[in-house]
Amino acid sequence: MIIVSGCLLGIPCKYDGGTNLSKDVKEYLTDKSYAMVCPETMGGLSAPRPPAEIVGDRVINNQNEDVTEAFRLGAEKAWRLACERAEEKGEDITLAILKARSPSCGSGRIYDGTFAGVVTDGDGIFAALLKEKGIKVITEDELEAYIEEETSND
Repeated sequence: MIIVSGCLLGIPCKYDGGTNLSKDVKEYLTDKSYAMVCPETMGGLSAPRPPAEIVGDRVINNQNEDVTEAFRLGAEKAWRLACERAEEKGEDITLAILKARSPSCGSGRIYDGTFAGVVTDGDGIFAALLKEKGIKVITEDELEAYIEEETSND
């Protein structure tokens, strides 16, 4: 089973109320089982909502509000939902394809907290949780390389 960010599949849960639809992700998942999640909306945040970035160990939106607890709650709920779906199908969670640079889902690189579009090393709240659980996390930007690696290992 694969965990996937809902915005990548066209769900309008992005902070601005839009999506981050990725035809490549959608195509890759065609014959695979997956659990679609949005940790931010699952944590009680609306869509649209003010953009948020990680500052130190907190998640702060551009209105200077601390939304860390909503991000943490959403990450936990998304994890539990994915585990329930995997158990229903009798499968292990083997991969997560998450939205790059997001304060929830970013893996390896996230926005730096200045709201200036600058990225820095780090993981979003949900991506970090998944990595702690031993789940391989990639972003939509890494999917092509992942598929190539997967194909060469067959």
